[in-house]
Amino acid sequence: MLEIFAYDFMQKAFLAGITLAVIIPCIGVIIVLRRLPMIGDALAHTSLAGVAAGLLLGINPVAGAIVVSMAAALCIEGIRKKLPKYAELSIAVTMSAGIGLAGILSGFTSGSGSFNSFLFGSIVSIDSFELALVIATSLVVLIVFLLLYKELFYVALDESSARISGVPVGFVNAVFTLLTAACVSIASRTVGALIVSSLMVIPVTCAMQFAKSYRQTVIFSVLFAVCFTIAGLFLSFYLDLRPGATIVLTGCVVLIAILITRNSKRKLG
Repeated sequence: MLEIFAYDFMQKAFLAGITLAVIIPCIGVIIVLRRLPMIGDALAHTSLAGVAAGLLLGINPVAGAIVVSMAAALCIEGIRKKLPKYAELSIAVTMSAGIGLAGILSGFTSGSGSFNSFLFGSIVSIDSFELALVIATSLVVLIVFLLLYKELFYVALDESSARISGVPVGFVNAVFTLLTAACVSIASRTVGALIVSSLMVIPVTCAMQFAKSYRQTVIFSVLFAVCFTIAGLFLSFYLDLRPGATIVLTGCVVLIAILITRNSKRKLG
């Protein structure tokens, strides 16, 4: 069964997948606590415009996705500041613009196969440059997350109280949005832009069924995500399935099983 590790592309897939499984749930915890799951979808769809732009300009699509996602993140924050009473509109407007731009640019790409691989992910075809980009970006995201660990929690818990307590809410929000953009853009190649937000939410939802604190939620979320990634890669390899979709569906099955089990225990109790 371990012959899977004899293949170089699978070694890269496991390394990239586990690396992302560590950082994506960290961002996912804040997204769930702030009840902003749509921000992941918005940046994921916008990243496709960067992918198409990268293919057109002849640069690495992942690099293009990072640049455009970062720009979209700044746009979201900018619109939120201009329309504080309708902050959720910033996500909808940015996503609409991103989808429209991606649709136009994708029509000029010579090979639709390369673009389509970013829709549902192609972790087994990740090259050495993309792997290095994933690892480097993940390290930056993890370091910044740990440095702003308490501030992110305060803002997620109660933004008004955090501001009164002296937390630089505007700065923390901007950094968090950029971290989300970084996670989404590098995960678009591996998990897929259309389902990356699921990987942000599902492990966190599983963790919340057992965790009793913020710290435990983060730790359990990462553990669940790593397990889903490893199981999904094994299943996709031996059953010839799409890796990204298999990872997410594995998480869905586990979440459903947890909810059914806990509900049954409550009834028996």
